[in-house]
Amino acid sequence: MNKIQSPGDFSMSKPYRRKLRNIVVGSVLTMVGLLVLNPFVVVDSGFVGVKTNFGAVQNEILPEGMHMVVPFRTKVIPINVRVQKVEADAAASSKDLQNVTSRVALNYFLSKDKANTVFQELGKDYQQTIIEPTIQESIKSVTAMFTAEELITKRPDVKEAVYKVIKKRLEINNIMVTDFSIIDFNFSEEFNRAIEAKQIAEQRALTAKNDLNRIKTEAEQVKAKAEGEANAKLAMAKAEAEAQRMLSQSITEKVLKLRSIEKWDGVMPVSIGEGTGAYLDMVGMINSKSKK
Repeated sequence: MNKIQSPGDFSMSKPYRRKLRNIVVGSVLTMVGLLVLNPFVVVDSGFVGVKTNFGAVQNEILPEGMHMVVPFRTKVIPINVRVQKVEADAAASSKDLQNVTSRVALNYFLSKDKANTVFQELGKDYQQTIIEPTIQESIKSVTAMFTAEELITKRPDVKEAVYKVIKKRLEINNIMVTDFSIIDFNFSEEFNRAIEAKQIAEQRALTAKNDLNRIKTEAEQVKAKAEGEANAKLAMAKAEAEAQRMLSQSITEKVLKLRSIEKWDGVMPVSIGEGTGAYLDMVGMINSKSKK
């Protein structure tokens, strides 16, 4: 008669234990294989992944995130596509053969769609091999178009000219330029002294010119004031003369007699001619006529 095995006896049977061991060993080996082979690749934010199969660059570009690749065959190279900044020193000669050194800054980024081409043609050291030499050459070519003084007085024009040249050259290599700035221009000590002397001379000339203009203005003000006063006096004199003329024309013999009558107080004068050398005794004449 067959013996019926209990569940506990079945779980402890050799076939079951062998099967369970195989599952555990397989799982462990799978995990170890995954850890060793590592078929997953993570592309960080701000980067893209350039795939290579046995060293050959592929057309597919991996965006940021996790991706599965074939171990040992496929490799992913992270390429930075953020806006990056590079500063560089450059030496050049101006149009009038003055030595000029400058410090410049350039902002750029790599084209995401052409990251595989950039890696294949330029490598990961493109900043040293392409960008910095392009900056040097562009500054030299543009600086030679301006005199040393123009590099100072026309700095915005110089900046724009260099920016356009650099932008055009780097875009050929799929490097996009977003901004360019000239941090500083430096010249020789002799040129700096010459510029300083010229500025001092120009300032003195400007001061002298301002003083001359001030003196002329003050003289014109004095002249205008004198002319105004003279014209005012002349006008007053003319007015007085006209008044006298009109008054003399208005005085007649009748007016004089009327004025005399208006001033007479009703008392007969005793004598006439006092103070004039002629004398007329009015009282004597009246008495003489009465006696007769």
